[in-house]
Amino acid sequence: MDYRDIYKNWLASGALTADEKAELSAISDDLNAQKDRFGAELEFGTAGMRGVLGAGINRMNVYTVARATKGLARYIIGRGEDAMRRGVVVSYDTRRFSTEFAIVSAEVLNSFGIRVYLFENVRPVPVCSFAIRNLNAVAGIMITASHNPKIYNGYKVYGEDGAQMSPEDTAVVVKFIEEEKDYFAPYKKIGITESDIRNADGKTYENITVIGKSLDERYFAAIEKLMLSEDAVRAQRDKMKIVYTPIHGSGYMPVTTMLERMGMPVVTVPEQVNPDPDFSTVRVPNPEEADALSMAVALAKKVNAAVVIGTDPDCDRMGVAVRNDKGEFVLLNGNQTGVLIMDYILRRNRDKGTLPKNAAVVKTIVTTRLANVVAKDYGATVFDVLTGFKFIGEKIKEWEQTHEYTFMFGFEESYGCLSGTHARDKDAVVASMLFAELACFEENEGSSVYDRLQKIYKEYGYFLERAFSFGFTGIDAMDKMNKIMNDIRTSDISSVQGKKVLALSDYLTGVTTKCDGTKEKITLPKSNVLLYTLENDCWMCVRPSGTEPKLKIYLATKEDSFDSAERASASSFFMLCLLKIFIRIFIISTAFAGESVCCSIHHHINQSRRRCQEIFEKNFLQNNIKKIFCRAL
Repeated sequence: MDYRDIYKNWLASGALTADEKAELSAISDDLNAQKDRFGAELEFGTAGMRGVLGAGINRMNVYTVARATKGLARYIIGRGEDAMRRGVVVSYDTRRFSTEFAIVSAEVLNSFGIRVYLFENVRPVPVCSFAIRNLNAVAGIMITASHNPKIYNGYKVYGEDGAQMSPEDTAVVVKFIEEEKDYFAPYKKIGITESDIRNADGKTYENITVIGKSLDERYFAAIEKLMLSEDAVRAQRDKMKIVYTPIHGSGYMPVTTMLERMGMPVVTVPEQVNPDPDFSTVRVPNPEEADALSMAVALAKKVNAAVVIGTDPDCDRMGVAVRNDKGEFVLLNGNQTGVLIMDYILRRNRDKGTLPKNAAVVKTIVTTRLANVVAKDYGATVFDVLTGFKFIGEKIKEWEQTHEYTFMFGFEESYGCLSGTHARDKDAVVASMLFAELACFEENEGSSVYDRLQKIYKEYGYFLERAFSFGFTGIDAMDKMNKIMNDIRTSDISSVQGKKVLALSDYLTGVTTKCDGTKEKITLPKSNVLLYTLENDCWMCVRPSGTEPKLKIYLATKEDSFDSAERASASSFFMLCLLKIFIRIFIISTAFAGESVCCSIHHHINQSRRRCQEIFEKNFLQNNIKKIFCRAL
């Protein structure tokens, strides 16, 4: 059916609210807007659904959520009555319509006779993951768009181990979703409202049980066992100050509760404590962004705090700022934070005599290789997996069965990590607890977190990484990214930024090709990722994001000094800035192609494109690297 017909069917539907009808009526003369909303269905992938809020089949709304949940319900029914009795945990964050989507999900599951555990209020990803495991549920739903801008919401599905659902099980769910043709097909609604569940902990509505504080207590008791330096915390708690911001998200209650249980004085940013679906104090609620922590840093300076901690809306990512040797606050990236926590866990367990001989760390292939050399010194083995924390969860599950290795820590460069096996997704509550503990431990030793980082760099080399994203819009966003990926894949690249390419790992074909022509099979699952291994522990990686319409490029360098590493990294970063301009112009000119537009505009675009290419070629592209992007663009 043509998108225009689907649009008309939705507009004529009696299921829509007055606001939804008005929203769709406003685009009655805008075919591009109709195509954007109805030209393709919102994709349900291995990370669930994530999209812009609004009416339409390519939007996040109660109808797309209900349809997805019906698919999940049919998957659970297919697993038998025991799976239906075990039920599904439903959690949600502070985003717009998160509560409504959670209630819709619960009611759909209830209408199929499936038990539901619905949180009475917002809870973060790690608590949802823990609840699935603690309650022996068969699956979980987390309503969140993580750190995306305010116009987004999402729907994550978890398996019975508390990790995001495996690709194999997701494929079954997707098949059932695709068979649900009628977005407005009725289901039994029992009329639960947000006010009904807020104080209903323990109350049951048919198959829906409201949960809350008792589950929280079990979660806190589990992660308290992961503390490693209680003595240092006691020694520093009257001296050490920590400023924390939940950035209007779900982390406020669990993070502050955990820090207080540690005995740590925590100062919160008052303007960012309360839930706010508009995230009005930040540009984007992402602790990777300096803007998101700026208010916390300003408060830390005012109260003379040593550490700033921020978590994203679903509290699976943590960003930090610490004071450097000049007393100024510096933001740490995800690689630095992850290595520091990993080093702390391995070091303290070694000192206590509790470090297993088969200790293992798991990280993603785009995460710093500094972790490999640091872990090796502790006798720990590092395993690389594909991007996506579910793959880290799979390793934990494997070792629980085989006992071949003992999981100590898992992390990825995008500010997510996990210590312990209580959950199987990123846990910023645990990360906040351990980072606060690390700060106390270092201060107790006459050092600081910043000093420890510099010591690691000095001992193992200055590993610095840059990540850059190119955003795409429209229903053909994936096609654009795939075109660029295919063109890069077919380019002959011998060097990147003056460093020889030693090997190309193409995870889509499952083959690593070395510079001498020899090939090796990649044992990881297939994925659209290109990883170039360069001289001197340097590398470059290109991949589409699994959660957003973005193409990501990673450049990693290792040098003998911080200054030289910074120069190399800055040069690469500037190259990527030019690339972004170049790709943007390509996207615009492609979008205009075949359209009736003013010739002068098209001429201006082409002129700008040529100028960017001149700058690009003259200053930064050398050898075969030029072929990559010039061909792609």
